[in-house]
Amino acid sequence: MLDYQAPLRDMQFILDELANLTAIAELPGCEDASPDLVSAVLEEAGKFASGVLAPLNQAGDRQGCRLVDGQVIVPDGWQEAYDRFRDAGWIGLSLPPEHGGQGMPKLVSTPVWEMWFSTNMAFAMLPQLNVGQTEALTIAASEEQKATWLDKIVSGEWAATMNLTEPQAGSDLAATRMRAEPTDDGAYRLFGQKIYISYGEHELTPNIVHLVLARLPDAPPGVKGLSLFLAPKYLLDERGEPGQHNDIRCIAIEHKMGIHGSPTCTLSYGDDGGAIGYLVGEPHQGLATMFVMMNDARFNVGVQGVALGERAYQAALNYARERVQGRDIVTGESGGPIIAHPDVKRMLVSMRARLMTMRALLYTAASWFDIARHHPDPDVADKHRRYVDLLMPVAKGWCTEVGNDLCDEAIQVFGGMGYVEETGVAQLFRDARVTTIFEGTTGIQANDLLGRKILREDAATLRELIADIHTTAEHLATHERLGDLAEPLHDQAILLGETTDWLLEHRADTAELYAGAVPLLHLLGIVCGAWQMARLALASDVRLDAGEGEAEYLRGLTELARFYMATEAPQAHAHGHTLRHAGAVLSRLSERGLYGRKL
Repeated sequence: MLDYQAPLRDMQFILDELANLTAIAELPGCEDASPDLVSAVLEEAGKFASGVLAPLNQAGDRQGCRLVDGQVIVPDGWQEAYDRFRDAGWIGLSLPPEHGGQGMPKLVSTPVWEMWFSTNMAFAMLPQLNVGQTEALTIAASEEQKATWLDKIVSGEWAATMNLTEPQAGSDLAATRMRAEPTDDGAYRLFGQKIYISYGEHELTPNIVHLVLARLPDAPPGVKGLSLFLAPKYLLDERGEPGQHNDIRCIAIEHKMGIHGSPTCTLSYGDDGGAIGYLVGEPHQGLATMFVMMNDARFNVGVQGVALGERAYQAALNYARERVQGRDIVTGESGGPIIAHPDVKRMLVSMRARLMTMRALLYTAASWFDIARHHPDPDVADKHRRYVDLLMPVAKGWCTEVGNDLCDEAIQVFGGMGYVEETGVAQLFRDARVTTIFEGTTGIQANDLLGRKILREDAATLRELIADIHTTAEHLATHERLGDLAEPLHDQAILLGETTDWLLEHRADTAELYAGAVPLLHLLGIVCGAWQMARLALASDVRLDAGEGEAEYLRGLTELARFYMATEAPQAHAHGHTLRHAGAVLSRLSERGLYGRKL
């Protein structure tokens, strides 16, 4: 079993110094997030993560899930862990108090979810769905629907799912075929299949509440014709308790590369007359509501990237400290641990630098969520809402790509033992691989970034972001010990500005631009990473001057920023070059030139 120790010091530093927890706690509705309370929440979450979830992770991976007579059997220990998770109130940490939640800011819940995903991603995917569904129902459901369903979802008494994908459609929701036929009593009967439904069937809770995209008889074609329906596994009786089984069946579960403890189901609706569903929101407006749940899920998948990367880093660091092999390249002495080897040290420092980069970006983005939702000044709220929208593809796409790289690098640190399942790092690699696919592949995130987030608004928000990065670089230049970081950060901001100009100048070259969308996403991720590492160095330097905190730790953070600027940040230029030139080459190649044969 891989040991896990919650990185509370790193988490707390970023919360306090970069995401400005104190300012978030002053926003209306966030006043309960006092430093003492947040510290206690993080400490208790760390204990639960390492003491309850981590011990189940490898066993759950080995055992996996089974489908027996339409019922999904989850790994041993899942039920007790879920009951304890639910009873401790963890699901409702950031959810509305009026439905039994605790109303903590997203900035507080984000590091907590990082711990859950680090220790047992397959398990944590279940309660994560309750959070996203609550967000969607809070916005779109009727008051009667909220009163009927939300208290049970927020508490975790009932589970939740998101049903989008169909066998013939994949990520193309415009191809959705599931139909919804109105009934005389105001409900609807649903007919069709949904695939890739995480926790679509299980017996961990007395009921499962499905949110389902389907088409009404008068639906226009495409995504504008999708409506959203709530369809429970069990219909409610006159007391509001689960009663008759709805016409929803699990007909298969996927045999996956990773996250074996999480059942990924194929659900069939309406094999026996139609599954009863209830319209949520207005007809034909379902995708907008579902995107609320999807956006929450995308952010959480980004958190999965840093979470699995953290677990991989801890495993690699512990192994490198203990594994004795080879001679010290400097002293020539043998009998020392491999952490003394320069290349192993390089890998470990690189892993930690990228972890801190992702964590800083995600926690800062979480604070933007809170400002957008709670700040009384509409202009301030709007700016941070636009920042969230702009960088959501980066939070999801780039952070998961980097998380995959970290899990891969951990295997390299382990050497041959990393390729052996018993060590546990191979599982992390397998589990992480799906994060670049969940809620839209990296290519889909990149297309969203380019088309909807940059070109649609003529890069207005991106230019605001670039100005903020330049401002941080100017602050660096005023610090005696950090002046060497100012020029590399200015260079990153200039590169991003020049790239933005090029995108707008070539916006008519659609095929060429979209061929470079993924390099663009990586470029923006790396530049934002440099920005966050610069902010980390500034905060460390201020604390060092004030004599607050451990000096060696603070100096280490500053050196991590320098390492990132020296090793990771230059890669942004390579992605910029690819963006400008690869698309033109691709557009000139014929099928035979591309693939060696005509398709």
